[in-house]
Formats: sequence, C-alpha cells, structure tokens
Amino acid sequence: MSISVQHLSKQYGQQLAVNNISFQVNKGEIVGFLGPNGAGKSTTMKMLTGSIEPSSGQMEICGIPVLKNSVDTKAKIGYLPEANPLYPEMYVREYLEFVASIHQLDQKTVRLQETIALVGLQSEAHKKIGQLSKGYKQRVGLAAALIHNPEVLILDEPTSGLDPNQMLEIREVIKQLGQHKTILFSSHIMQEVEAICERVIIIHQGNIVADNTVQHLKKGVDTHHFVMVEFEETIPYSLLSSIKGCTAITNLSANQFKIETNQPEQVKKQLLEMSLQSNLNIVSLHSQKQDLEEVFTSLTH
Repeated sequence: MSISVQHLSKQYGQQLAVNNISFQVNKGEIVGFLGPNGAGKSTTMKMLTGSIEPSSGQMEICGIPVLKNSVDTKAKIGYLPEANPLYPEMYVREYLEFVASIHQLDQKTVRLQETIALVGLQSEAHKKIGQLSKGYKQRVGLAAALIHNPEVLILDEPTSGLDPNQMLEIREVIKQLGQHKTILFSSHIMQEVEAICERVIIIHQGNIVADNTVQHLKKGVDTHHFVMVEFEETIPYSLLSSIKGCTAITNLSANQFKIETNQPEQVKKQLLEMSLQSNLNIVSLHSQKQDLEEVFTSLTH
C-alpha cells in the first residue's frame, strides 16, 4: 500500500488534535479526506508529509517509514498545503524551474513543459505569480506538487479559489492522475468528492468516524428521507408534532421546516390534510433523499 497510518496521534498542549487514527490507501485509489474545520485533516496531512512530527504512532509512504527516513518519503510525495506557499515576485516558469532544481530532476525542461500543460498554465507561465488570480496561483501550487512525478499526492483543498470551469478541469486532472498514483485530498465540496472519489475517510474531533466507499455510506442511509415544507404563515412547532412517521423536525425559519422520515409520502399527505383543516397555505412541499452532505453532517454535527 502507498499510505499506511497506524495509531497516529498529535497533541498540542492540552488539545488532542489527532486521536489514535489508523487507515491505509492503496495505489490507484483517490480517497477523500473529509471533516469540519479543526477536525484534524490538515494536521494529519502535515504529519504524513513530514512537516510536523506526531506525538505517537507510525506512518509509511510506499513502504518507507516516514519518521526514520523522511528524505526518501518526501521524494515520493507531492504536497499541496491548504495555505499555498508561493513566491509572488517570481515568474511562474522561473518558480517551477526552481522547484524542479530542488528535486534534481533529469530532463528538467521536458518535465516543466509537461507539467505546465497538465495543469493548464500555458497562457500564464510568462507572468509573475503575484499577478495571477487565486485560481491560477492554486494551479501553480499543484504544478509544484506534480513536477517531480511523485507516486503519492496529498492535496489539501486543491480546488480552493477556482471558478466552476477551473474546478471541472482540475477534477479531471486529479482523476487522470489517480489511474497511476495514490491521491489523498481534502475538500468541503461534497459534489466534488462524489465526482472524484470511490472512498472517503471522515474525521471529526481528531477521530475517524467513517472509512468506506461513497456508495456504501449513502446506501446505509437510503431509507432516510427529508420532507421540506414551507408555509405562507408563521407556524408553531407544536402544530407539526402531531405528524406521524417523523424521526426529527428542524425549524429552518418561522414558516419553514425540515422533517426527517422513512415515510415521505405519508408525511406529505398528513401535511396537506393539516393545511386544509387549519386553513394554512403551503408554499412548497417536496421530499429528498439523504446525500453525502447529509451523511457528513450527521457524522460530524
């Protein structure tokens, strides 16, 4: 396996940022690493790349222990951190040549051209990094992570700051790379995760709360639906408490409610009957299945 984590922990003073987590990622897998802010995602990624040392636990990259041989493991990793570190006064091509030189690449010029084309930087390569939009700066960071052709990619919010078209392009790049490389990436965009990943790891308060395929996680909640109802009038919560088949009712506003149920049609029928009996006006009424975003929320709320 390309990434192996065993009983990994990181403590800052009294705060336990990562708590005894274990997981593996195999070659050819693209795994989404998800969690709310402060869950421990970036800390775990920094430990994997050798940027910070763990308090306890073991990590291996391509079979090499990170703590015993960090130089060799770093050569096998391409890392794009959440805070993309760039030199704004350098030109794009100049900066990537600098990164290639650090890696002591053979055929540096050829690899430079390939990487610039791969991430779509051809039109911006002659500009200073400080002149670029946030989206193109993100592409420069991705190019720097890719230029030495690493076996493992660790990407922390790789599409941050990109417009919708740029997101689609970078997603395609990641999917192509995933055919031959191991990719662990974090994102807050659930649609992006579903489009790229077959498997996700969800971390919450330093603990792994889910590690499975996207389809399996969604399948586990297929019987759960939500009925969304909006009234024209302000409705007291107590009026909806008589609805049968509800497992939870959430006030979205004074006249909007989200009802969790495994009998959506029966709940909608009761709401319509209640509106007629109480002379209420329903503005909208529809049901929806629980998606990955709902799974994420239920596990990390």
